[in-house]
Order: sequence, then C-alpha cells, then structure tokens
Amino acid sequence: MKNPITVFAIPRPLLKNLLIFGGGSLALTLAITANNLGQALHNLSQWTGLKNQVPDVDLATVVVQQIRGVSELTTTIFAMETVVPTSQTRQWGNVVVGRTKLLYVGYGEVRAGIDLSQITSENVQQNGDRLIITLPPPQILDKKIDVERSRIYDYDRGFLNLGPDTAPQLQTVAQQETLAKILAAACDQGILSQANDRAVTAVKGLLTHTGKQIEIKSTILTGCGGTQG
Repeated sequence: MKNPITVFAIPRPLLKNLLIFGGGSLALTLAITANNLGQALHNLSQWTGLKNQVPDVDLATVVVQQIRGVSELTTTIFAMETVVPTSQTRQWGNVVVGRTKLLYVGYGEVRAGIDLSQITSENVQQNGDRLIITLPPPQILDKKIDVERSRIYDYDRGFLNLGPDTAPQLQTVAQQETLAKILAAACDQGILSQANDRAVTAVKGLLTHTGKQIEIKSTILTGCGGTQG
C-alpha cells in the first residue's frame, strides 16, 4: 500500500500574516539593494571623475519669449482736437447759386509702438556679460476718430438754403482731414521716437534679472506715415 499523504491546513490569519511580513521583507530588501547601488554609483563617479553637466539654457530663446509679452507696454498715444471747415457749392453753369458750409470739431488719436512679436533669436546677441538686443522700428499702429467726442459744430446751406444738402458727404471729408491733421501733428511731436524710448525702457526693465549688461539698439524710421500693414 502507498503511504498516505498528510495535508497540513494553515489557518487563514496565520497565512495572511506570513504574506504581509514576507512581502514587507522583500520590499525592504529591494530598497536596501537600490540604496546600496545608488551609493556605489556615487562613489564610482567620484573615483573616476565623472560629473553631471550643467543643463544648457538657450538664453536667446528665453529672452525672446519674455520680450514678446510686453508689446502693449511700448505703445505711445497722441490725442488732439482740431476744427476742420468743409464746403460744397451748387452751380448753374459757371455761376455759383449756393454754398453749403460744414464746420467739424474732430477728436482723434494716433497710436504708435514697436511690434515686439517680431523679435527673434537673431535680434538677441550675447557677448560675454552683455546682451545686445536689436529692436524693430517703431510704427504707426492705429489712427482713429473718436466719434463720441467729435461733432458737427455748424452746418449752413447759405441764402435761402440754395447750397446742396450734403451733410453726410461733408462730414466724411472732414473726418478724413481730421485724421490727416492729427497724424501730421503726432509725427511733428516725435511720436515714433517716444514709442521707441518707451520700448527701450520696458525691455531693459524686463531683462534686469538676467544679471547681464543690457544694450539696446534701435531702428528709427525717418518717415512717419500710414498704419501698420
């Protein structure tokens, strides 16, 4: 006859404790092994002279990203109120039979600045402890009439109202002339130079944390004309 096989039943609570303690011992052993391995690698690096290199930082890219966020801080606004007279005649052959006059009081604004979103890494040069930033040229960014502050001061069709009834047309002409006069005055007052100076101040203040000597190169346009296209 074959010898009978004896089966020992391990109580469930005891089995659970064995698994818990056994698993904990295994985790502790792995942790100790990993720690010893890390210490060994550290000692090896000191003995062989191996060193972790300092991470490279692309300073030009960092500077470009910072500069692009301050475009609104570099704008300069010139505002002015002006009086613009306009008129239109009605003729019969070569004879003027009536004249319409419109006097327009216009208020407008011209905004100039530097589009710093155009800055690229090519505009940033590093020379030792110096950062050299070349700014794009300042431009007229916008010009507009403030219709709420502008008004028709006087509208006269002359004797017996014989002048043509052309108020909308004369107002449009007056608004165009208002913009032209305000733009010319803004250019005469050096709005582009003011916008450039503000941009230089903003960029220098933005980059003081770099610890570098900041040099700003400007590009000033000789003309002062239309808006940015």
